[in-house]
This record gives sequence, structure tokens and C-alpha cells, in this order.
Amino acid sequence: MKKIFCIGEALIDFIPVQKQKSLKTVSCFERVAGGAPMNVAIAIAKYGGNSVMLSKIANDHFGDHLLDVLQENDVDTSYIVRSDEGETGLAYVSIDAAGERSFSFYRKNAADLLLSPEEVKDEWFNGGDFLHFCSVDLVESPMKQTHRKVINAFREIGGIVSFDLNVRLPLWPDEASCRQTIQDFLPLADIVKVSEEELTFVTDTNMEKAAIDTLFVGNVNVVIYTKGSKGASIYLKNGELYEDPGFSVTVSDTTGAGDAFMGGFLSELVSLDITNGNLRQRVREHHQRLLTFANASGALTASVKGAIQEAPGKRHILTFIATQRTKNESR
Repeated sequence: MKKIFCIGEALIDFIPVQKQKSLKTVSCFERVAGGAPMNVAIAIAKYGGNSVMLSKIANDHFGDHLLDVLQENDVDTSYIVRSDEGETGLAYVSIDAAGERSFSFYRKNAADLLLSPEEVKDEWFNGGDFLHFCSVDLVESPMKQTHRKVINAFREIGGIVSFDLNVRLPLWPDEASCRQTIQDFLPLADIVKVSEEELTFVTDTNMEKAAIDTLFVGNVNVVIYTKGSKGASIYLKNGELYEDPGFSVTVSDTTGAGDAFMGGFLSELVSLDITNGNLRQRVREHHQRLLTFANASGALTASVKGAIQEAPGKRHILTFIATQRTKNESR
């Protein structure tokens, strides 16, 4: 089975027990494992894929918990480096009435940022494998250089590279450095996922089509544009557009919903006979399947409280899709 390597941060999210409060007024938090690449890895494994976490995890109690959660969810942890240098990063999250989040991060000396290029071997990767990364661990650090090494290795062997922009501005010295770094890494990806807010931030325009067009640089062939409760779209490099309205659910907590979407998309995509040469063709042929499963995955994750590991598995998602189709057909 093809592997999907997820490189980047693994951290602890502290989710407020009380909703609709700002961080300064929340008095009680629940500890959950998090970090976008880790969430995606867990989602892929939940859906039957072969996911690998590629990171450095601290030798502290929180790091032990992260490793336990990954292993409990069948993510391959054999490539993870444990370290006494650095500690586990923390993220405190507040959730408003609509389930949307704001963050406060504590990760200046996070262990994941210390993974060096020398600790990763090119021979770990095969041509049919996928690589998924986000922007959080692209701040100036050894991990940023490790991203470059791993991405270059995938480019050389013809693997598929996926980039979720996942902008978290509080982690950057300023907006300009975040935007420039994302623009530097964009051409290295085959697939790019971007939300409405991120598209405007990165491209400095709110004209959807014009903004999306600017993302097709370098190797980019597929752009996934997520719109929250309004579903998602797939843009292909030749101008094709495929849309799906998504699913209506009662939102409990959007934490991990975008990562569940991406995990769902990649788990379905890797099950197809995908190569760099036929990526656009396969996405074109299976766009409805890809978008439907990804949207259902994100919607159901948003309907439950807490982290990605609390989200439903593939059977539940397929049942949900079938039920929604039946309801729509009976209308």
C-alpha cells in the first residue's frame, strides 16, 4: 500500500470546556492531541490508509501522550525522532458560538521545529508515496530545511506532494514573512488546499477565480478551495472547475475539521492509480467521489466535540453520505 507521509508539528491542543468565551475568561480546558499534519495522518489511518508521521517529539509527558495517540490510531510512528532537546508545543483554543476558533500558541522551543535534515533519509521514500505538509513548521528552524530536503526528495522520485496552507499568523514574526514563505513553497506542491480567508491573505485579492489562478505556479496541478459550510471546489490547472455544496450539520467544534477534510481527500486519492503523470486525469474522473467523501469527513468532524481522534471512521462517513443522498432523492 502506498504511504502518505505527513511532516510537521505534533502538539497539544487545550480545548475550552466552556464555549462562547474568550481565552482570558475560560477557566477549564481539556487536553487533546493535535497539530494539522498529525490530524491528517490520523484521519488517513481512520479511513484505511497507510499514513506515516514524520516529526520530532519531545521526551516529556505530553510527547508520550502524542506518541500513544498516534499508535492507538494506527499511524506509523517508526520514523519519529524522540528528543530531550525542546519540549512539546502547546496551543490554547477558544471557540465562539459558531464553533470557530482563535489560538494562543506556546511553541518557541517546540521539539518538532528541531527535526534536522540529517535525521531524515531519502531512501525512506518511494515513487508511489505521497507527502503532505502545512505552513506552521515552515518558520525559520531546522524543520523548515528538513521540509525542503523531503520535498526535493519527493520531486526527484516522482511522488505526489500536497500542501495545506493552514495559516496561523500568531506563529509568525509578521504577515509578510508568512505570505512570502507560503509563496516560496507553493511551486513545490502538486496539490494545494486553501480556505477562503487564506486565499485572500496569500493573494491579496478577494476575486476567487483570479486569486486561484495565481496559485498555479511550478508543479501545482490541483487546487482544493474549501468554503466551510458552503462545501468545497476543485480547480485544475487547465481551468476546469468542480464544485460540491457539502453537508449541513450542527456544528459542535471546528477543531480538526479542515484536517479531516484533507485526510479524507488524500485517503480517497491514494486509493486510485495515481502518478504525477495522471494526477489531473484521475482527479477529473473521480472529482465527485473525492469532494463528497472529503466534505462528509469535514462535516462530521465538525459535528463532534474535540480532536480528530474523536471523529468517525470511514464506515460512518459512507453511511452518512448514503443517508444524505436518500434524503435528497426523496425531496
